[in-house]
Amino acid sequence: MPGAASPGSRPPPAERILHVDMDAFYASVEALDDPALRGAPLVVGSPGPRGVVMSASYEARRFGVRSAMPSVRARRLCPELVIVPPRFVRYREESDRVLDILFSVTPLVETVSLDEAFLDVSGAGRLFGLPIEIAGRIRARVREERGLACSVGVAPNKLLAKIASRQAKPDGIGVVPADGVRRFLNPLPVDRLWGVGPETTSTLGRLGVRTVGELAVLSADVAARVFGPGPAAHLASLARGADERPVIPYEPAKQVSAEQTFDRDLDAPEEIRRELLRLSDKVASRLRTSGRAARTVTIKVRLANFTTVTRSRTLVAATDVAARVYRASGDMFQDLRLARPRIRLLGVAASGLVDGAGPEQLRLGERPDRWGDADRAVDRARERFGRDAVERAAIARRRPRGARPPTASPQGSSGLPPPGSPAPPGNRESARDARTRRRS
Repeated sequence: MPGAASPGSRPPPAERILHVDMDAFYASVEALDDPALRGAPLVVGSPGPRGVVMSASYEARRFGVRSAMPSVRARRLCPELVIVPPRFVRYREESDRVLDILFSVTPLVETVSLDEAFLDVSGAGRLFGLPIEIAGRIRARVREERGLACSVGVAPNKLLAKIASRQAKPDGIGVVPADGVRRFLNPLPVDRLWGVGPETTSTLGRLGVRTVGELAVLSADVAARVFGPGPAAHLASLARGADERPVIPYEPAKQVSAEQTFDRDLDAPEEIRRELLRLSDKVASRLRTSGRAARTVTIKVRLANFTTVTRSRTLVAATDVAARVYRASGDMFQDLRLARPRIRLLGVAASGLVDGAGPEQLRLGERPDRWGDADRAVDRARERFGRDAVERAAIARRRPRGARPPTASPQGSSGLPPPGSPAPPGNRESARDARTRRRS
């Protein structure tokens, strides 16, 4: 009979969603690679005056150190704190190995970040057992094969699974049975709900609402007057533990970006151009690695007074070339016409992504832009010898005294035309053309 279960089969479990969350992932990878760091209060981040903690070991958390905390405050809380800089290439490598373990259980894996993912295991029961058994298997394999710890939430949907994994930390399994959702949610503080931030928590507190149970019985009329009808209905849905979102195995990135907060404010025009070039190069490199190209370039500028300005520009054709990203970002920065700026943060983003850069569009008489060929040659060198093997002259570290200086570039020290330059590099006359013109 169509739709009938086959003999011996069992219906898929109601608690079919798993949320796998690596414990203190960046810090754990650093301790994995350097045994001397194991057991030490360790954070990954920048030790500078504007540095921020990106990941804190559980030894550091005992002192009150937390992710997103300023490094200066973290040092005050824990004078013995060890701060190491991030190594995202290494974290990506370890993340990929953990993902291999998850994909061996089910193809329905949705990566949220380098250190967390959702799984839909409704079709994995025949091979691997109940969801809680699958969760135990994943934790054991991650520990045995990668030397790392993770926490796993098991629940009927993504919202509850994420809360459950947080409740289970560190190195545990949290289960929310389908018939025990209210019992699980009611005593929790409202900020445990996914998407309820400090401002909403504070507003709810003024209404006398501090737990999810209290939110669940809050008058809909009161909530609508305070938050608006749409947000109020969303809060009520969260309080019931409702979440209909499916696990999406793969969703292409909507943009590629890079940004930098500086230890001291930038004010020199040459420094600002250098940082825009470095960020543009990083964004273009990531585009090429992913096989994508971008139609739109966006810059973000945060001043010393925390004023943030963004500008976007759509290109004539999609690109993955650093020179074109830099030219657009530099032009937009110049158009801001900031008088004596003191810049705390710069960012460059590429969006409107398409597959591949496509053919270059040239004007009549215009020569092809060779920077794309140069970028791909740099990619090959970096892939073979490491990220630091090749660097643009303008952003390379200063050479030791007595070292051989780099060969001058026809475009100046940056190896790229300054922002606002009207002619692409391929349009400039060659040395042979110039000599011929002078002789004539």
